[in-house]
Amino acid sequence: MRTIAARLSRAIDRVLAGLLAVVLAALLVLVFGATLLRYLFSTGFVATEDLGILLHTALVFLGLPLCASGPLAMRIDVATRRLGPRARAIADVASDAITLAAALVLTLGAGKVAALIGGTSPTLGIPESWRFWPVAIGGGLAAGQVVLKSVAGSRSWLTALTVAGGMSLAALPHLPVLVPVVSPSLIACLAACLALAAGAPFVHSLLVGLAVAVPFGARLPEAAIVQQTVSGMGKFLLLAIPFFLLAGMLMNAGGLAHRLVRFASALVGHRRGGMAQATLVTNLMFSGVSGSSIADAAFGAKVLAPALVDDGVKPEKAAAIVAATAVLPNIIPPSIAFLLLASATNLSVGALFEGGLVAGLILAAAMAVMLHFATETPTRPIVHRVERLAAFTAAIPVFGLALVVFLGIRLGIATPTEAAAVASVYALIAAVVGPGGRRSTRAAFLQAGRETAAIGLLVASSAPLVFLLAIDGLPQALAGWVTALGGNPLAIMLIANLILLVVGGPLDVGPGILLFAPLLLPSVTAAGIDPVAFGVILTINLMIGGLTPPVGVLVFVAAGITGLSASAVFRAALPLTLTLVAATSAMALVVALWALV
Repeated sequence: MRTIAARLSRAIDRVLAGLLAVVLAALLVLVFGATLLRYLFSTGFVATEDLGILLHTALVFLGLPLCASGPLAMRIDVATRRLGPRARAIADVASDAITLAAALVLTLGAGKVAALIGGTSPTLGIPESWRFWPVAIGGGLAAGQVVLKSVAGSRSWLTALTVAGGMSLAALPHLPVLVPVVSPSLIACLAACLALAAGAPFVHSLLVGLAVAVPFGARLPEAAIVQQTVSGMGKFLLLAIPFFLLAGMLMNAGGLAHRLVRFASALVGHRRGGMAQATLVTNLMFSGVSGSSIADAAFGAKVLAPALVDDGVKPEKAAAIVAATAVLPNIIPPSIAFLLLASATNLSVGALFEGGLVAGLILAAAMAVMLHFATETPTRPIVHRVERLAAFTAAIPVFGLALVVFLGIRLGIATPTEAAAVASVYALIAAVVGPGGRRSTRAAFLQAGRETAAIGLLVASSAPLVFLLAIDGLPQALAGWVTALGGNPLAIMLIANLILLVVGGPLDVGPGILLFAPLLLPSVTAAGIDPVAFGVILTINLMIGGLTPPVGVLVFVAAGITGLSASAVFRAALPLTLTLVAATSAMALVVALWALV
């Protein structure tokens, strides 16, 4: 029985991963085709935007079963990994029950909405209810996967406890208001935190937190939760995220990323801390295409960390340098974090990209100074101009693509989604003709599909919680605190930075932006602080959280791939982390002082 369950679970995972890759490919064909028609023939598909959003939504929710385990689950295991075997087994049951409950809430809620909603899409000509069926199917498959994996890896009585616990939690939204409270959103946040402490996936913890809040007066039954999650995906801008992820992975598969490494090494490899400086420059250049800090941390841990060790850097310090410099890809445009921020706050993507470019260069300069004094490695000979020119020439295709993407978006020539699609097709051609060929291209699509689903689920699951926080008046309460401070930009910026540094530790940058940007932005804007500048500072603060315990996702990625202890890498990263904090504080001070002028 266990063997059958394990095989069936693996088969479902493989089929779903392939399906997500196919949907991603279809999305790319749709958007790139529409872009060509727009610029070459001044025409296009009428339904491009609606069909793109529909396919993206389907990709995200069908990927729900794949995001319940592994790094994409974004679990916080600080407490559970210290437990003994018996206590750990109980925590695992609680975590699985929470995952099952979240899947059931989505399945039942989507079924209700699909049965009740009427009308037909004016552009697609299909029933509006079709938008909710991927939620029901993905939730059902996720629930089935929880049971199958429990059967495959646990005793029967543990599986029974998991199912009973999951069904009990999923029944909470059906209860009447039992204990009305003033702010049900606080109950939702507390329940989500407890679920995270039990080791449950981040997305599932948020959804179960919302379900727990219903008996306390939250006006979000199952159907409303599902409607909010689907509406959270209803922006064409979000389609830029899977394309930038895909472009970065295809650039790596096609060997273009390695060209950047060679050029960076030729450019600064002879300086003090040469390979460390080359790692910084590589992340500075590659971030113009990948837009993903996690992707760059993984690439750096595989390619750059061994080179750093060969250059005389201690292994834990090499991993720390890789993790710290990987902050830049979510600051230097195109940045997935800024796309999420623009989606959550309606700030200009182009303005955020421009601010991110300036801030990223400042952070890079600060880290370059720290690496110069903190890294002592043997001095290398200066690379001859001919070799340096050859390395630069080989890297020109990457620079050209990054420049086209940035200028196209900033000058309004192309939308972020169109620019991302062009970048993906360019990288696809490079990958197909590159050393990896079709095999590496297929792997890039499979991985990009899974990561797209994980990021999309963050957006979707955060939407109902943000809505509930708004209903409870938390933004107005924050505005009241601002008024109590006299609207002083310095005090407000200080408090906001402290809040973001604290929450950046346990929260990844995606959920941090989606949860805190809509709450803090009205208050800082009321104090006269430039919202774009604050958005950049907010993103940097949350990115620094990728280097701090207990979660520190960039450190865990670098440590995991290099096979080192995460605690050792955290300690080694401390000087660079403090450097980033100091540089960010200086920028925040300038922004606050500018608001006083």
